[in-house]
Amino acid sequence: MTVSPLQAQVLPEASLGIKIPLAKKPTTRPMTVAYVPGLRHYYIADGGLAPMGSETEAPVSKSQIHAYDDSGKYVNSAKPGYDNRSIYYNPNTDKLEIITYNISSEVGFSPNTGLYSINLSETGEVTDSSSEIMQFNPAFGSAGTMPTYDAENQRYFAKQGRSDKVFIVDPKQRDKLGEITLDLAKAGAAHDDISDLFAAYTGIKGEELILLDIDHKAALVFDLTGKFIAKSELPKDLKLRAQNHYNGLGYANNMLFIYQENEGEFGAYYGFKIMK
Repeated sequence: MTVSPLQAQVLPEASLGIKIPLAKKPTTRPMTVAYVPGLRHYYIADGGLAPMGSETEAPVSKSQIHAYDDSGKYVNSAKPGYDNRSIYYNPNTDKLEIITYNISSEVGFSPNTGLYSINLSETGEVTDSSSEIMQFNPAFGSAGTMPTYDAENQRYFAKQGRSDKVFIVDPKQRDKLGEITLDLAKAGAAHDDISDLFAAYTGIKGEELILLDIDHKAALVFDLTGKFIAKSELPKDLKLRAQNHYNGLGYANNMLFIYQENEGEFGAYYGFKIMK
């Protein structure tokens, strides 16, 4: 029986839905995860700044995107050339899309920044080719934000660094639509306890945003007014490191993904079900 989004409930204890062991060493930092339903593939994006340009090398990020099937089996990798911060499937365009570091131009303009679609093969392999959708937009705020996409309303929620703020962004406008102040105190957390630049949009009415509480090993659920709704406890033996403030997170296929650096040779992503 399928549970209506209006009837979804936060699980007191998160349940493991999938584990994806990384098949190769991340090219930079493991950043975030997407799922394309039609292809039944997961896509994991690395993120890292491009090297300084020279006479022999263009300032192109070495970060790769890696494809895995829905059982967690490795498919392939490609290097479109972006410092990825968000990766997600857009059902409105039927495209895999990425948002780069500094989409807001907060730290000055740099090449290969903005919003892009990544081309996939018919069978789901990721390729090196891409298309530009949008260049920089100051409405996104923090340079390192990992925006999450609301496909129904075609807007983004961009968590701001070292704060309790989430900006609401219409990509067609240069100013934010508004901002959400998260009631972290009600959740028993402070801004430096939680994922610094990441909030996940769930699409579930009244339970729209999920943040990772690193210090207390829990997923925190909020509504769009910033009201704290519920907490879902994560396994206490998870090795959550400080880098998780900035990367190693994602929300795809109705699961919260968390990178475990100590798992296997190259680390692994755990996908947790937070909603019943």
